[in-house]
Amino acid sequence: MFKKSFSFEGRIRRTEYGLSFIIYLCLLTIIQMIFVDDSNPSNTSPLFLILAIPIIWFLISQGAKRCHDMGNSGWFQLIPFYFFWMLFADSNVGANEYGPNPKDSGNVNEIDEIGKYLNK
Repeated sequence: MFKKSFSFEGRIRRTEYGLSFIIYLCLLTIIQMIFVDDSNPSNTSPLFLILAIPIIWFLISQGAKRCHDMGNSGWFQLIPFYFFWMLFADSNVGANEYGPNPKDSGNVNEIDEIGKYLNK
């Protein structure tokens, strides 16, 4: 779990995406409480933006991998409220064009597909 968290390649399960979403919310809330002035939001510290970029990159990359797990392009996560579908929908059984199933369900019957991804 959480291998290559900032990469856009591969597939992840619902659990890892859900944990990634919780981590994203917690980290962003913490840095917002520290670096954003509530009385004057336009007076936001540049350090907030510097720290927020890797956190947002983390969530987008994890979302792309979750989209891949369902057989879709990572661009699907831009659809409003699609993150609910990513949290609750099941993945494709077996390997797809993005790699083998992280749950290993259906991978045994598709040895040729797995071999194709392992030899890359």
